[in-house]
Amino acid sequence: MSRTVSLVLLDAVGRPLGALPPFDVPEPWWQEVHSIVDTVRQRHGLEVTVLRLLDADRSAPPGGHVRYLAQTVDAPAVPLEPAAVDLAPHPLRQPWADAGGPARSVAWATGELSRLGRRVTAVAQQRTWNLSAIWRLDTDQGPAWLKQLPSFARHEPTVLAFPGDQGVGVGDDLPDDTNSLINGPVVLAADGEGRMLLDDVPGEDRYGAGEGERAAVAAEHHAVQWRACGVVGELVTAGVPDLRGAGLTDWIHERLAGHDVAAAADLLDGLDHRLRQVADCGLPDTVVHGDLHPGNVRGDGRRRVVIDWADSFVGHPAFDILRLTEDVDADAAARLVDAWARRWRADVPGSDPHRAVDLLRPVAPLRLAAVYAMFLAAIEPGEHPYHVHDVPAALARAAAVARP
Repeated sequence: MSRTVSLVLLDAVGRPLGALPPFDVPEPWWQEVHSIVDTVRQRHGLEVTVLRLLDADRSAPPGGHVRYLAQTVDAPAVPLEPAAVDLAPHPLRQPWADAGGPARSVAWATGELSRLGRRVTAVAQQRTWNLSAIWRLDTDQGPAWLKQLPSFARHEPTVLAFPGDQGVGVGDDLPDDTNSLINGPVVLAADGEGRMLLDDVPGEDRYGAGEGERAAVAAEHHAVQWRACGVVGELVTAGVPDLRGAGLTDWIHERLAGHDVAAAADLLDGLDHRLRQVADCGLPDTVVHGDLHPGNVRGDGRRRVVIDWADSFVGHPAFDILRLTEDVDADAAARLVDAWARRWRADVPGSDPHRAVDLLRPVAPLRLAAVYAMFLAAIEPGEHPYHVHDVPAALARAAAVARP
């Protein structure tokens, strides 16, 4: 599946110029823009920065004919087609989605790298949507990555840079040279307003990882979570979302208010009771990645690093093993959960990890429904197609899992 792209251009000061002729790019995923930038450069000799989604011919990604707003500082040599575009400001628009926003962010990153003694040799836009904007910056000392986050995800650099020398249950599976609680990318700089600069992580994203590699990821992640058990209060004080116990119930209900939750009404009504039963299983709260699938793991054959901690929170560790086993067959999932449970029983004698997993199995998609609802409440309507179908789909999954 591919995408057909129409690009409406603004000039250097944000005035509309018109649209380039439509063209195809190989990736169907709407937020991936590196091939759009490359194609325009190759076809038209034009440097562009993609700002945001305007509209599409289908109600949700992937694929289809998608129209974006972009900015250029060059004078297009190709004739442009007339294009109607609404440039009115919106209170929920992300700062990187407006004219001049990406340039300001890249200038900040370039300045931070210069301060660190690294000279930028090339900049390449990779992704832009309501959840993040990402650029690769090549330097004379290797690549770095600029990531810009919305307000609800700005705790990611805090999690990544949280100090790891608390001496609390240090896991043998962590690298000897770690000085951070988290096995994640190194934060080179953060501005407190959503921008962060990350050092490069060698290797490839591990989409499609098999059972063996997932087992290794789970073991390494357990070491992180066991270390974090003793500092959950400090993590919450530092700004990491607190989704422990009854706090998770309130958080889910607040975010799903206004959505049709009939499909999962019984589960929602019994959520407090279910979470009290989870607490009785005896596992401690810790840091939770929130989206621990193999695509958020990067490895080079020697070391794996867990990336994209924007969904992280303080809560129950079972949420991560449920996500990691979500798309494998039942037998493999059972083996992975068994190994996870053995580690927790060894660390917390008398606990019942298997029962905690069973109780939280329908809560995991219910929490995701609330996450998607949070996204929708925090983004401008033009970006809603990215997530609008996710809330009812996650509620339906939660209800299906909760049925006897």
